[in-house]
Amino acid sequence: MPVVQFSNRDLLRGKIVEAAWYRMHIESVGEEPSKDGKSTNYPVEGTIQFNGDNGSTAFKDVPITWNFNSKAMGFSTGFLRAFGVDVQPNVRYDLKSAEGKDLDVFVENGTYNNRIVNRVELKYRPVNSEVTAVPTT
Repeated sequence: MPVVQFSNRDLLRGKIVEAAWYRMHIESVGEEPSKDGKSTNYPVEGTIQFNGDNGSTAFKDVPITWNFNSKAMGFSTGFLRAFGVDVQPNVRYDLKSAEGKDLDVFVENGTYNNRIVNRVELKYRPVNSEVTAVPTT
């Protein structure tokens, strides 16, 4: 009989959050071939720290994953600009340098395989230092 165990992160992974701006801590940026092998995917995983507008911690620690692809790198410019990078043509940028940093990301809800999922749709902004976490009760 298979025995399994879940971490808190495992349980939070499927939690659907309210559509909002969230302070996100970037945990990892990877690099892997696409399914067809004709491009490269750059998966980004972050964890919600708090709501970037009101400081609510209702969805704290929920992991969110999104992806950039080498065939459409222009979609990653907003991500880099939110960290203060002046993106220029024909200059190389290391996406992995975002690991360990924070930024605000707009998380929406979408549908995938007939289920509701959290989705990042290219909306990023620099951290607003005036907003801090406010514990929820």
